[in-house]
Amino acid sequence: MVTLPPGAGTGPLLDVRGLRTYFPVRGGLLHRVVAQVRAVDDVSFTLDQGTTLGLVGESGCGKSTLGRTVLRLRPATAGQILFDGTDLARLSPRELEPWRRRMQLVFQDPYASLSPRRTVGQTLREPLDHHGIGTPTSRRDRVAELLDVVGLSPAVLDRYPHEFSGGQRQRVGIARALAVDPDLIVADEPVSALDVSVQSQVLNLIRRLQVERGIAFLFISHDLAVVQHVSDQVGVMYLGRLVELGPARRVYSTPRHPYTQALLAAVPRVEGSPADRVLLQGEVPSPLRPPPGCAFHARCPRVMEVCRHEAPVLKDVDGPGAGHRVACHLY
Repeated sequence: MVTLPPGAGTGPLLDVRGLRTYFPVRGGLLHRVVAQVRAVDDVSFTLDQGTTLGLVGESGCGKSTLGRTVLRLRPATAGQILFDGTDLARLSPRELEPWRRRMQLVFQDPYASLSPRRTVGQTLREPLDHHGIGTPTSRRDRVAELLDVVGLSPAVLDRYPHEFSGGQRQRVGIARALAVDPDLIVADEPVSALDVSVQSQVLNLIRRLQVERGIAFLFISHDLAVVQHVSDQVGVMYLGRLVELGPARRVYSTPRHPYTQALLAAVPRVEGSPADRVLLQGEVPSPLRPPPGCAFHARCPRVMEVCRHEAPVLKDVDGPGAGHRVACHLY
């Protein structure tokens, strides 16, 4: 029986060490495993209470799989997921149940993540009922409070999702994640399906909730501008691995990895000419057959011979106390 700790750990709230998530590929008459898709491949990072780690990278780099593995919505192939000092990767489904209350997910699609057959009130009350929080009478008051927190009127309790705009639905999704007072929220592309004007409202809401409630966010996005707005740390992923990790201001002001530099160069801006930009060529390799050495070497404008044979590891580039690490043979 696992007892739920009070949430006053001495270390980081989340400490991921050497995490791997592989998906088996089966074939042949006997349906044997013939290969592995390396969706997440040896990823390590820490996340403190009340801070945001933004994960960026191209589609298919493993960001969403990493977020779901951290929440144990997908099984980890190897590695540790230390949440408040306890390795969630080793817990059985029954042992994991009390920890579910402290970890929540905000989905990418506000249209698909809400049941069309449930009212907003029923949707927000469901996690309260599941975890036995409060009395039946107090739960309705709690639902009204959650709607107020995310900027919606309690008068919408009995409305259905089709009666809301995309931004309003995403606010409902955030309210659902907040219902059980979590310590960690994984936000998986939470604004990618929204208009730009609505994106800013949702991002400001997330930032305000972080400050007021001390919630830690793992914020997943392919939009570098969005990640910069909300993140304290930034991790850049490529083909299942972290290639750069550090404070947001350092990563954006002095990007070190050629992949990070190319991603930032691709962001549209008024100043500068296209000739000043180093643009990526080619496609992301398949995680089913990753290239040897550095996975980025086939697209890197600064490739060296060692890159083709030896995989780099994350190392400090601005001194031990700066927290800026890069996986590149250039450093």
